[in-house]
Amino acid sequence: MHLDARSKLFIILSSIFSISLVVGDIIGGKLIQTAPWGQPVTLTVGMIPFPITFLLTDVINEFYGKRAARFVTIVGFSMALLAYLFIGISASIPIAPMTRDPGWKGVTEDAFNNVFMSSRRMIAASLTAYLVSQFTDIAVFHALKERTGKRVLWLRASGSTAVSQLIDTVVINLLAWWGVMSGKTILNIMLSSYGVKFLIAIGLTPVIYAVHAVLQRFLNLDPVTLGPNGEVLGGTPKTLPSPQGLE
Repeated sequence: MHLDARSKLFIILSSIFSISLVVGDIIGGKLIQTAPWGQPVTLTVGMIPFPITFLLTDVINEFYGKRAARFVTIVGFSMALLAYLFIGISASIPIAPMTRDPGWKGVTEDAFNNVFMSSRRMIAASLTAYLVSQFTDIAVFHALKERTGKRVLWLRASGSTAVSQLIDTVVINLLAWWGVMSGKTILNIMLSSYGVKFLIAIGLTPVIYAVHAVLQRFLNLDPVTLGPNGEVLGGTPKTLPSPQGLE
């Protein structure tokens, strides 16, 4: 089957999106500390890949339309659920007897369960926050694009991410840490996490402009033009299939 440039790009973006989401969920149980403004800030290492998902959501929204962005969101959610299922199945299978030997230097059952099974609550919290925040990001981006057209890309990209990341931060931290940490600690993680996420959202703005330039110059792709109900009206070269085919 022949795939044109637009279809290949969509597959690549969707793949990067899904792997970033799944890896972020799996590693999200590890907390780290940094001091971006002189005060200790507690964060999850899941924040390393998660900003990529919001960046790609905006790019897909811009070049393929609102429905395509929703489609990728649902695919990513399904892949995370599949990973959750595989982890559960793997943990339920008895480990080899030799690994219980005190001299065993490989992965023990306790080590495996401590790493992967402790991630289950984080995965559940992350998936819930993910769905709410992603659909918020898509809706806000679309609303801003309706009002600004192809102008002020930075506003719809940074604005939609800032709003959705706020929702994501509140939901995921309440579901992941409520009953495990004190309310004060959870609030501190929320505030520090959102502060860092907001800075990342601002910092990604030049990246979004760079991605736009590459797609338009080298792949001859243009951002889609949307109708009042979110339908794709145009913006794609005639030599490539309509973005609606990917929705």
